[in-house]
Amino acid sequence: MAEAATLALPTFKGRAGWEFTDLGDFSLEAWEPAPANGTSFDAAHLLEPPDGAIELVQVDGAFDDGTAVEDGPVVLPLSVARERHPELVEPHLGTIVSDDDAFTAVNSSAWEGGAFVWVPKGIRVEAPILLTAVTAAAGTILNRRVLIVLEEGAQAEVWEQYVSGGPDATVLNTVVELKVGQNANLRYVCGQELNERSWIFGAQRAEVARDGALDWVALGFGSARGRMRMETLLDGPGADAKVTGAYAPHGRQHVDFTTTQEHGAPNTTSDLAFRGILADRSSAVWRGMIKVDPGAQQTDAFQVCRNLLLSKKAHADAIPGLEILANDVRCTHAAAVAQIDREQLFYLRSRGLDKPSAQRLVIEGFMAELIERFEVGATRDALRAAIEKRLVTLLD
Repeated sequence: MAEAATLALPTFKGRAGWEFTDLGDFSLEAWEPAPANGTSFDAAHLLEPPDGAIELVQVDGAFDDGTAVEDGPVVLPLSVARERHPELVEPHLGTIVSDDDAFTAVNSSAWEGGAFVWVPKGIRVEAPILLTAVTAAAGTILNRRVLIVLEEGAQAEVWEQYVSGGPDATVLNTVVELKVGQNANLRYVCGQELNERSWIFGAQRAEVARDGALDWVALGFGSARGRMRMETLLDGPGADAKVTGAYAPHGRQHVDFTTTQEHGAPNTTSDLAFRGILADRSSAVWRGMIKVDPGAQQTDAFQVCRNLLLSKKAHADAIPGLEILANDVRCTHAAAVAQIDREQLFYLRSRGLDKPSAQRLVIEGFMAELIERFEVGATRDALRAAIEKRLVTLLD
C-alpha cells in the first residue's frame, strides 16, 4: 500500500472529472489501514433486508459471515473465496475495473476481506443478498473490494450498504466489479450513509453480456465528501442496463457521481435517471456520459438528472454528455436544477399544511418517479423507506 499511496492524487483543477471535488486537504498516507479485529459499533441499516435475506457483514477489516453460503450460489468474503474457489474468482478479479488512479491502485494492493457473490448457470436466487460494510475505527481507511458474477441465465438481487459505526472520521475506498453473463439478470442496489466526517471513493463497473440485464441503484446520503464512479459496458447484442440514482446532502456535504453508459455492441439499451435533493450549503455534481462505440448500431440510450434545491445556498451541477461513433442510434439526455417551487408551497399551505409538511409533499412527489421505476416488492419498499428516512434529516 505504501507504494500505491505515493501515486499522485487527482487534482482539483488538473484532471477531467475531478473539477468539482476538492482533494486539497486529503492525503492517503494520513490514514491507517482498518484494523483486522474489527471495532464495536452502533449502526442502523440503510436498507432494511426482508426475511430470508442472505447477509454478509464486514466491520473494518473483520467479518461476521452471517448467513454466508457455498451450496449452489457462493456468498463469501472475497479473501476467503479466493482461497477456496480460485477457479471462480481469478478469471474475473481485477479485469473489470482498471487501476487508473491512486484510489483504485491502493485498493488493488491493499483490499481487505471484501465480498464475493457467484451464481451458477440457470440458478435464480429468490431472496436478496445483503452485503454490509461498516467503517468504525477512527483515522482508518477501509479498502473494500466486491466481485459479483452471474453465469449464463442466472438471476440475483444484491444489496450493498456502507454505514459508519460511530462518529469518528474514516475513509471508505471501494471497488465493485459486476459480471452479468449471457441472458442473466442482476439487480444491484448500493447505498451509503457514512457519517458527515468521513470520505468515500468508489470505482464501480459492470460488464453485461448478450441479452443480459442489469438494474443498478445508487443512493448517496452520507459522507463529508468523495466521489463515486459508475460505469456500465453493454458488451453483447440485446444487453440492457437501467441505472437509478438518488442523493440528498445537507449541511456542507458534497456528493459527486460520474456515470458512463458504454454501448459496445449493436441493439443494446440503457436508461439512467438520477434525482438530487439539496439542503443548506450542500453541493452535488453529476456528470454523465453516453458512449456509443463504432459498430454499436441500433443503440437506444437515455439519461436524465434533475435536482431540487431547498436552499438558496445549495448548489448542484448536472452535466450530461454524448460520445457517438455510430450513425444509426437514438441517444437523448436531459438535466435540470431548480429551487423548490414557491407557488406549489403557497398552494399547499393555503390548504392548511405547515411549511415542513408542504415541503415534504413536494419532495415526495419529486422523488416518486424514481420509486415508480421498480415493481411492487422488497426493493421498492426498501428504497421508499430509505428516502423517507433521509427526508426527516433534511427537513428537521
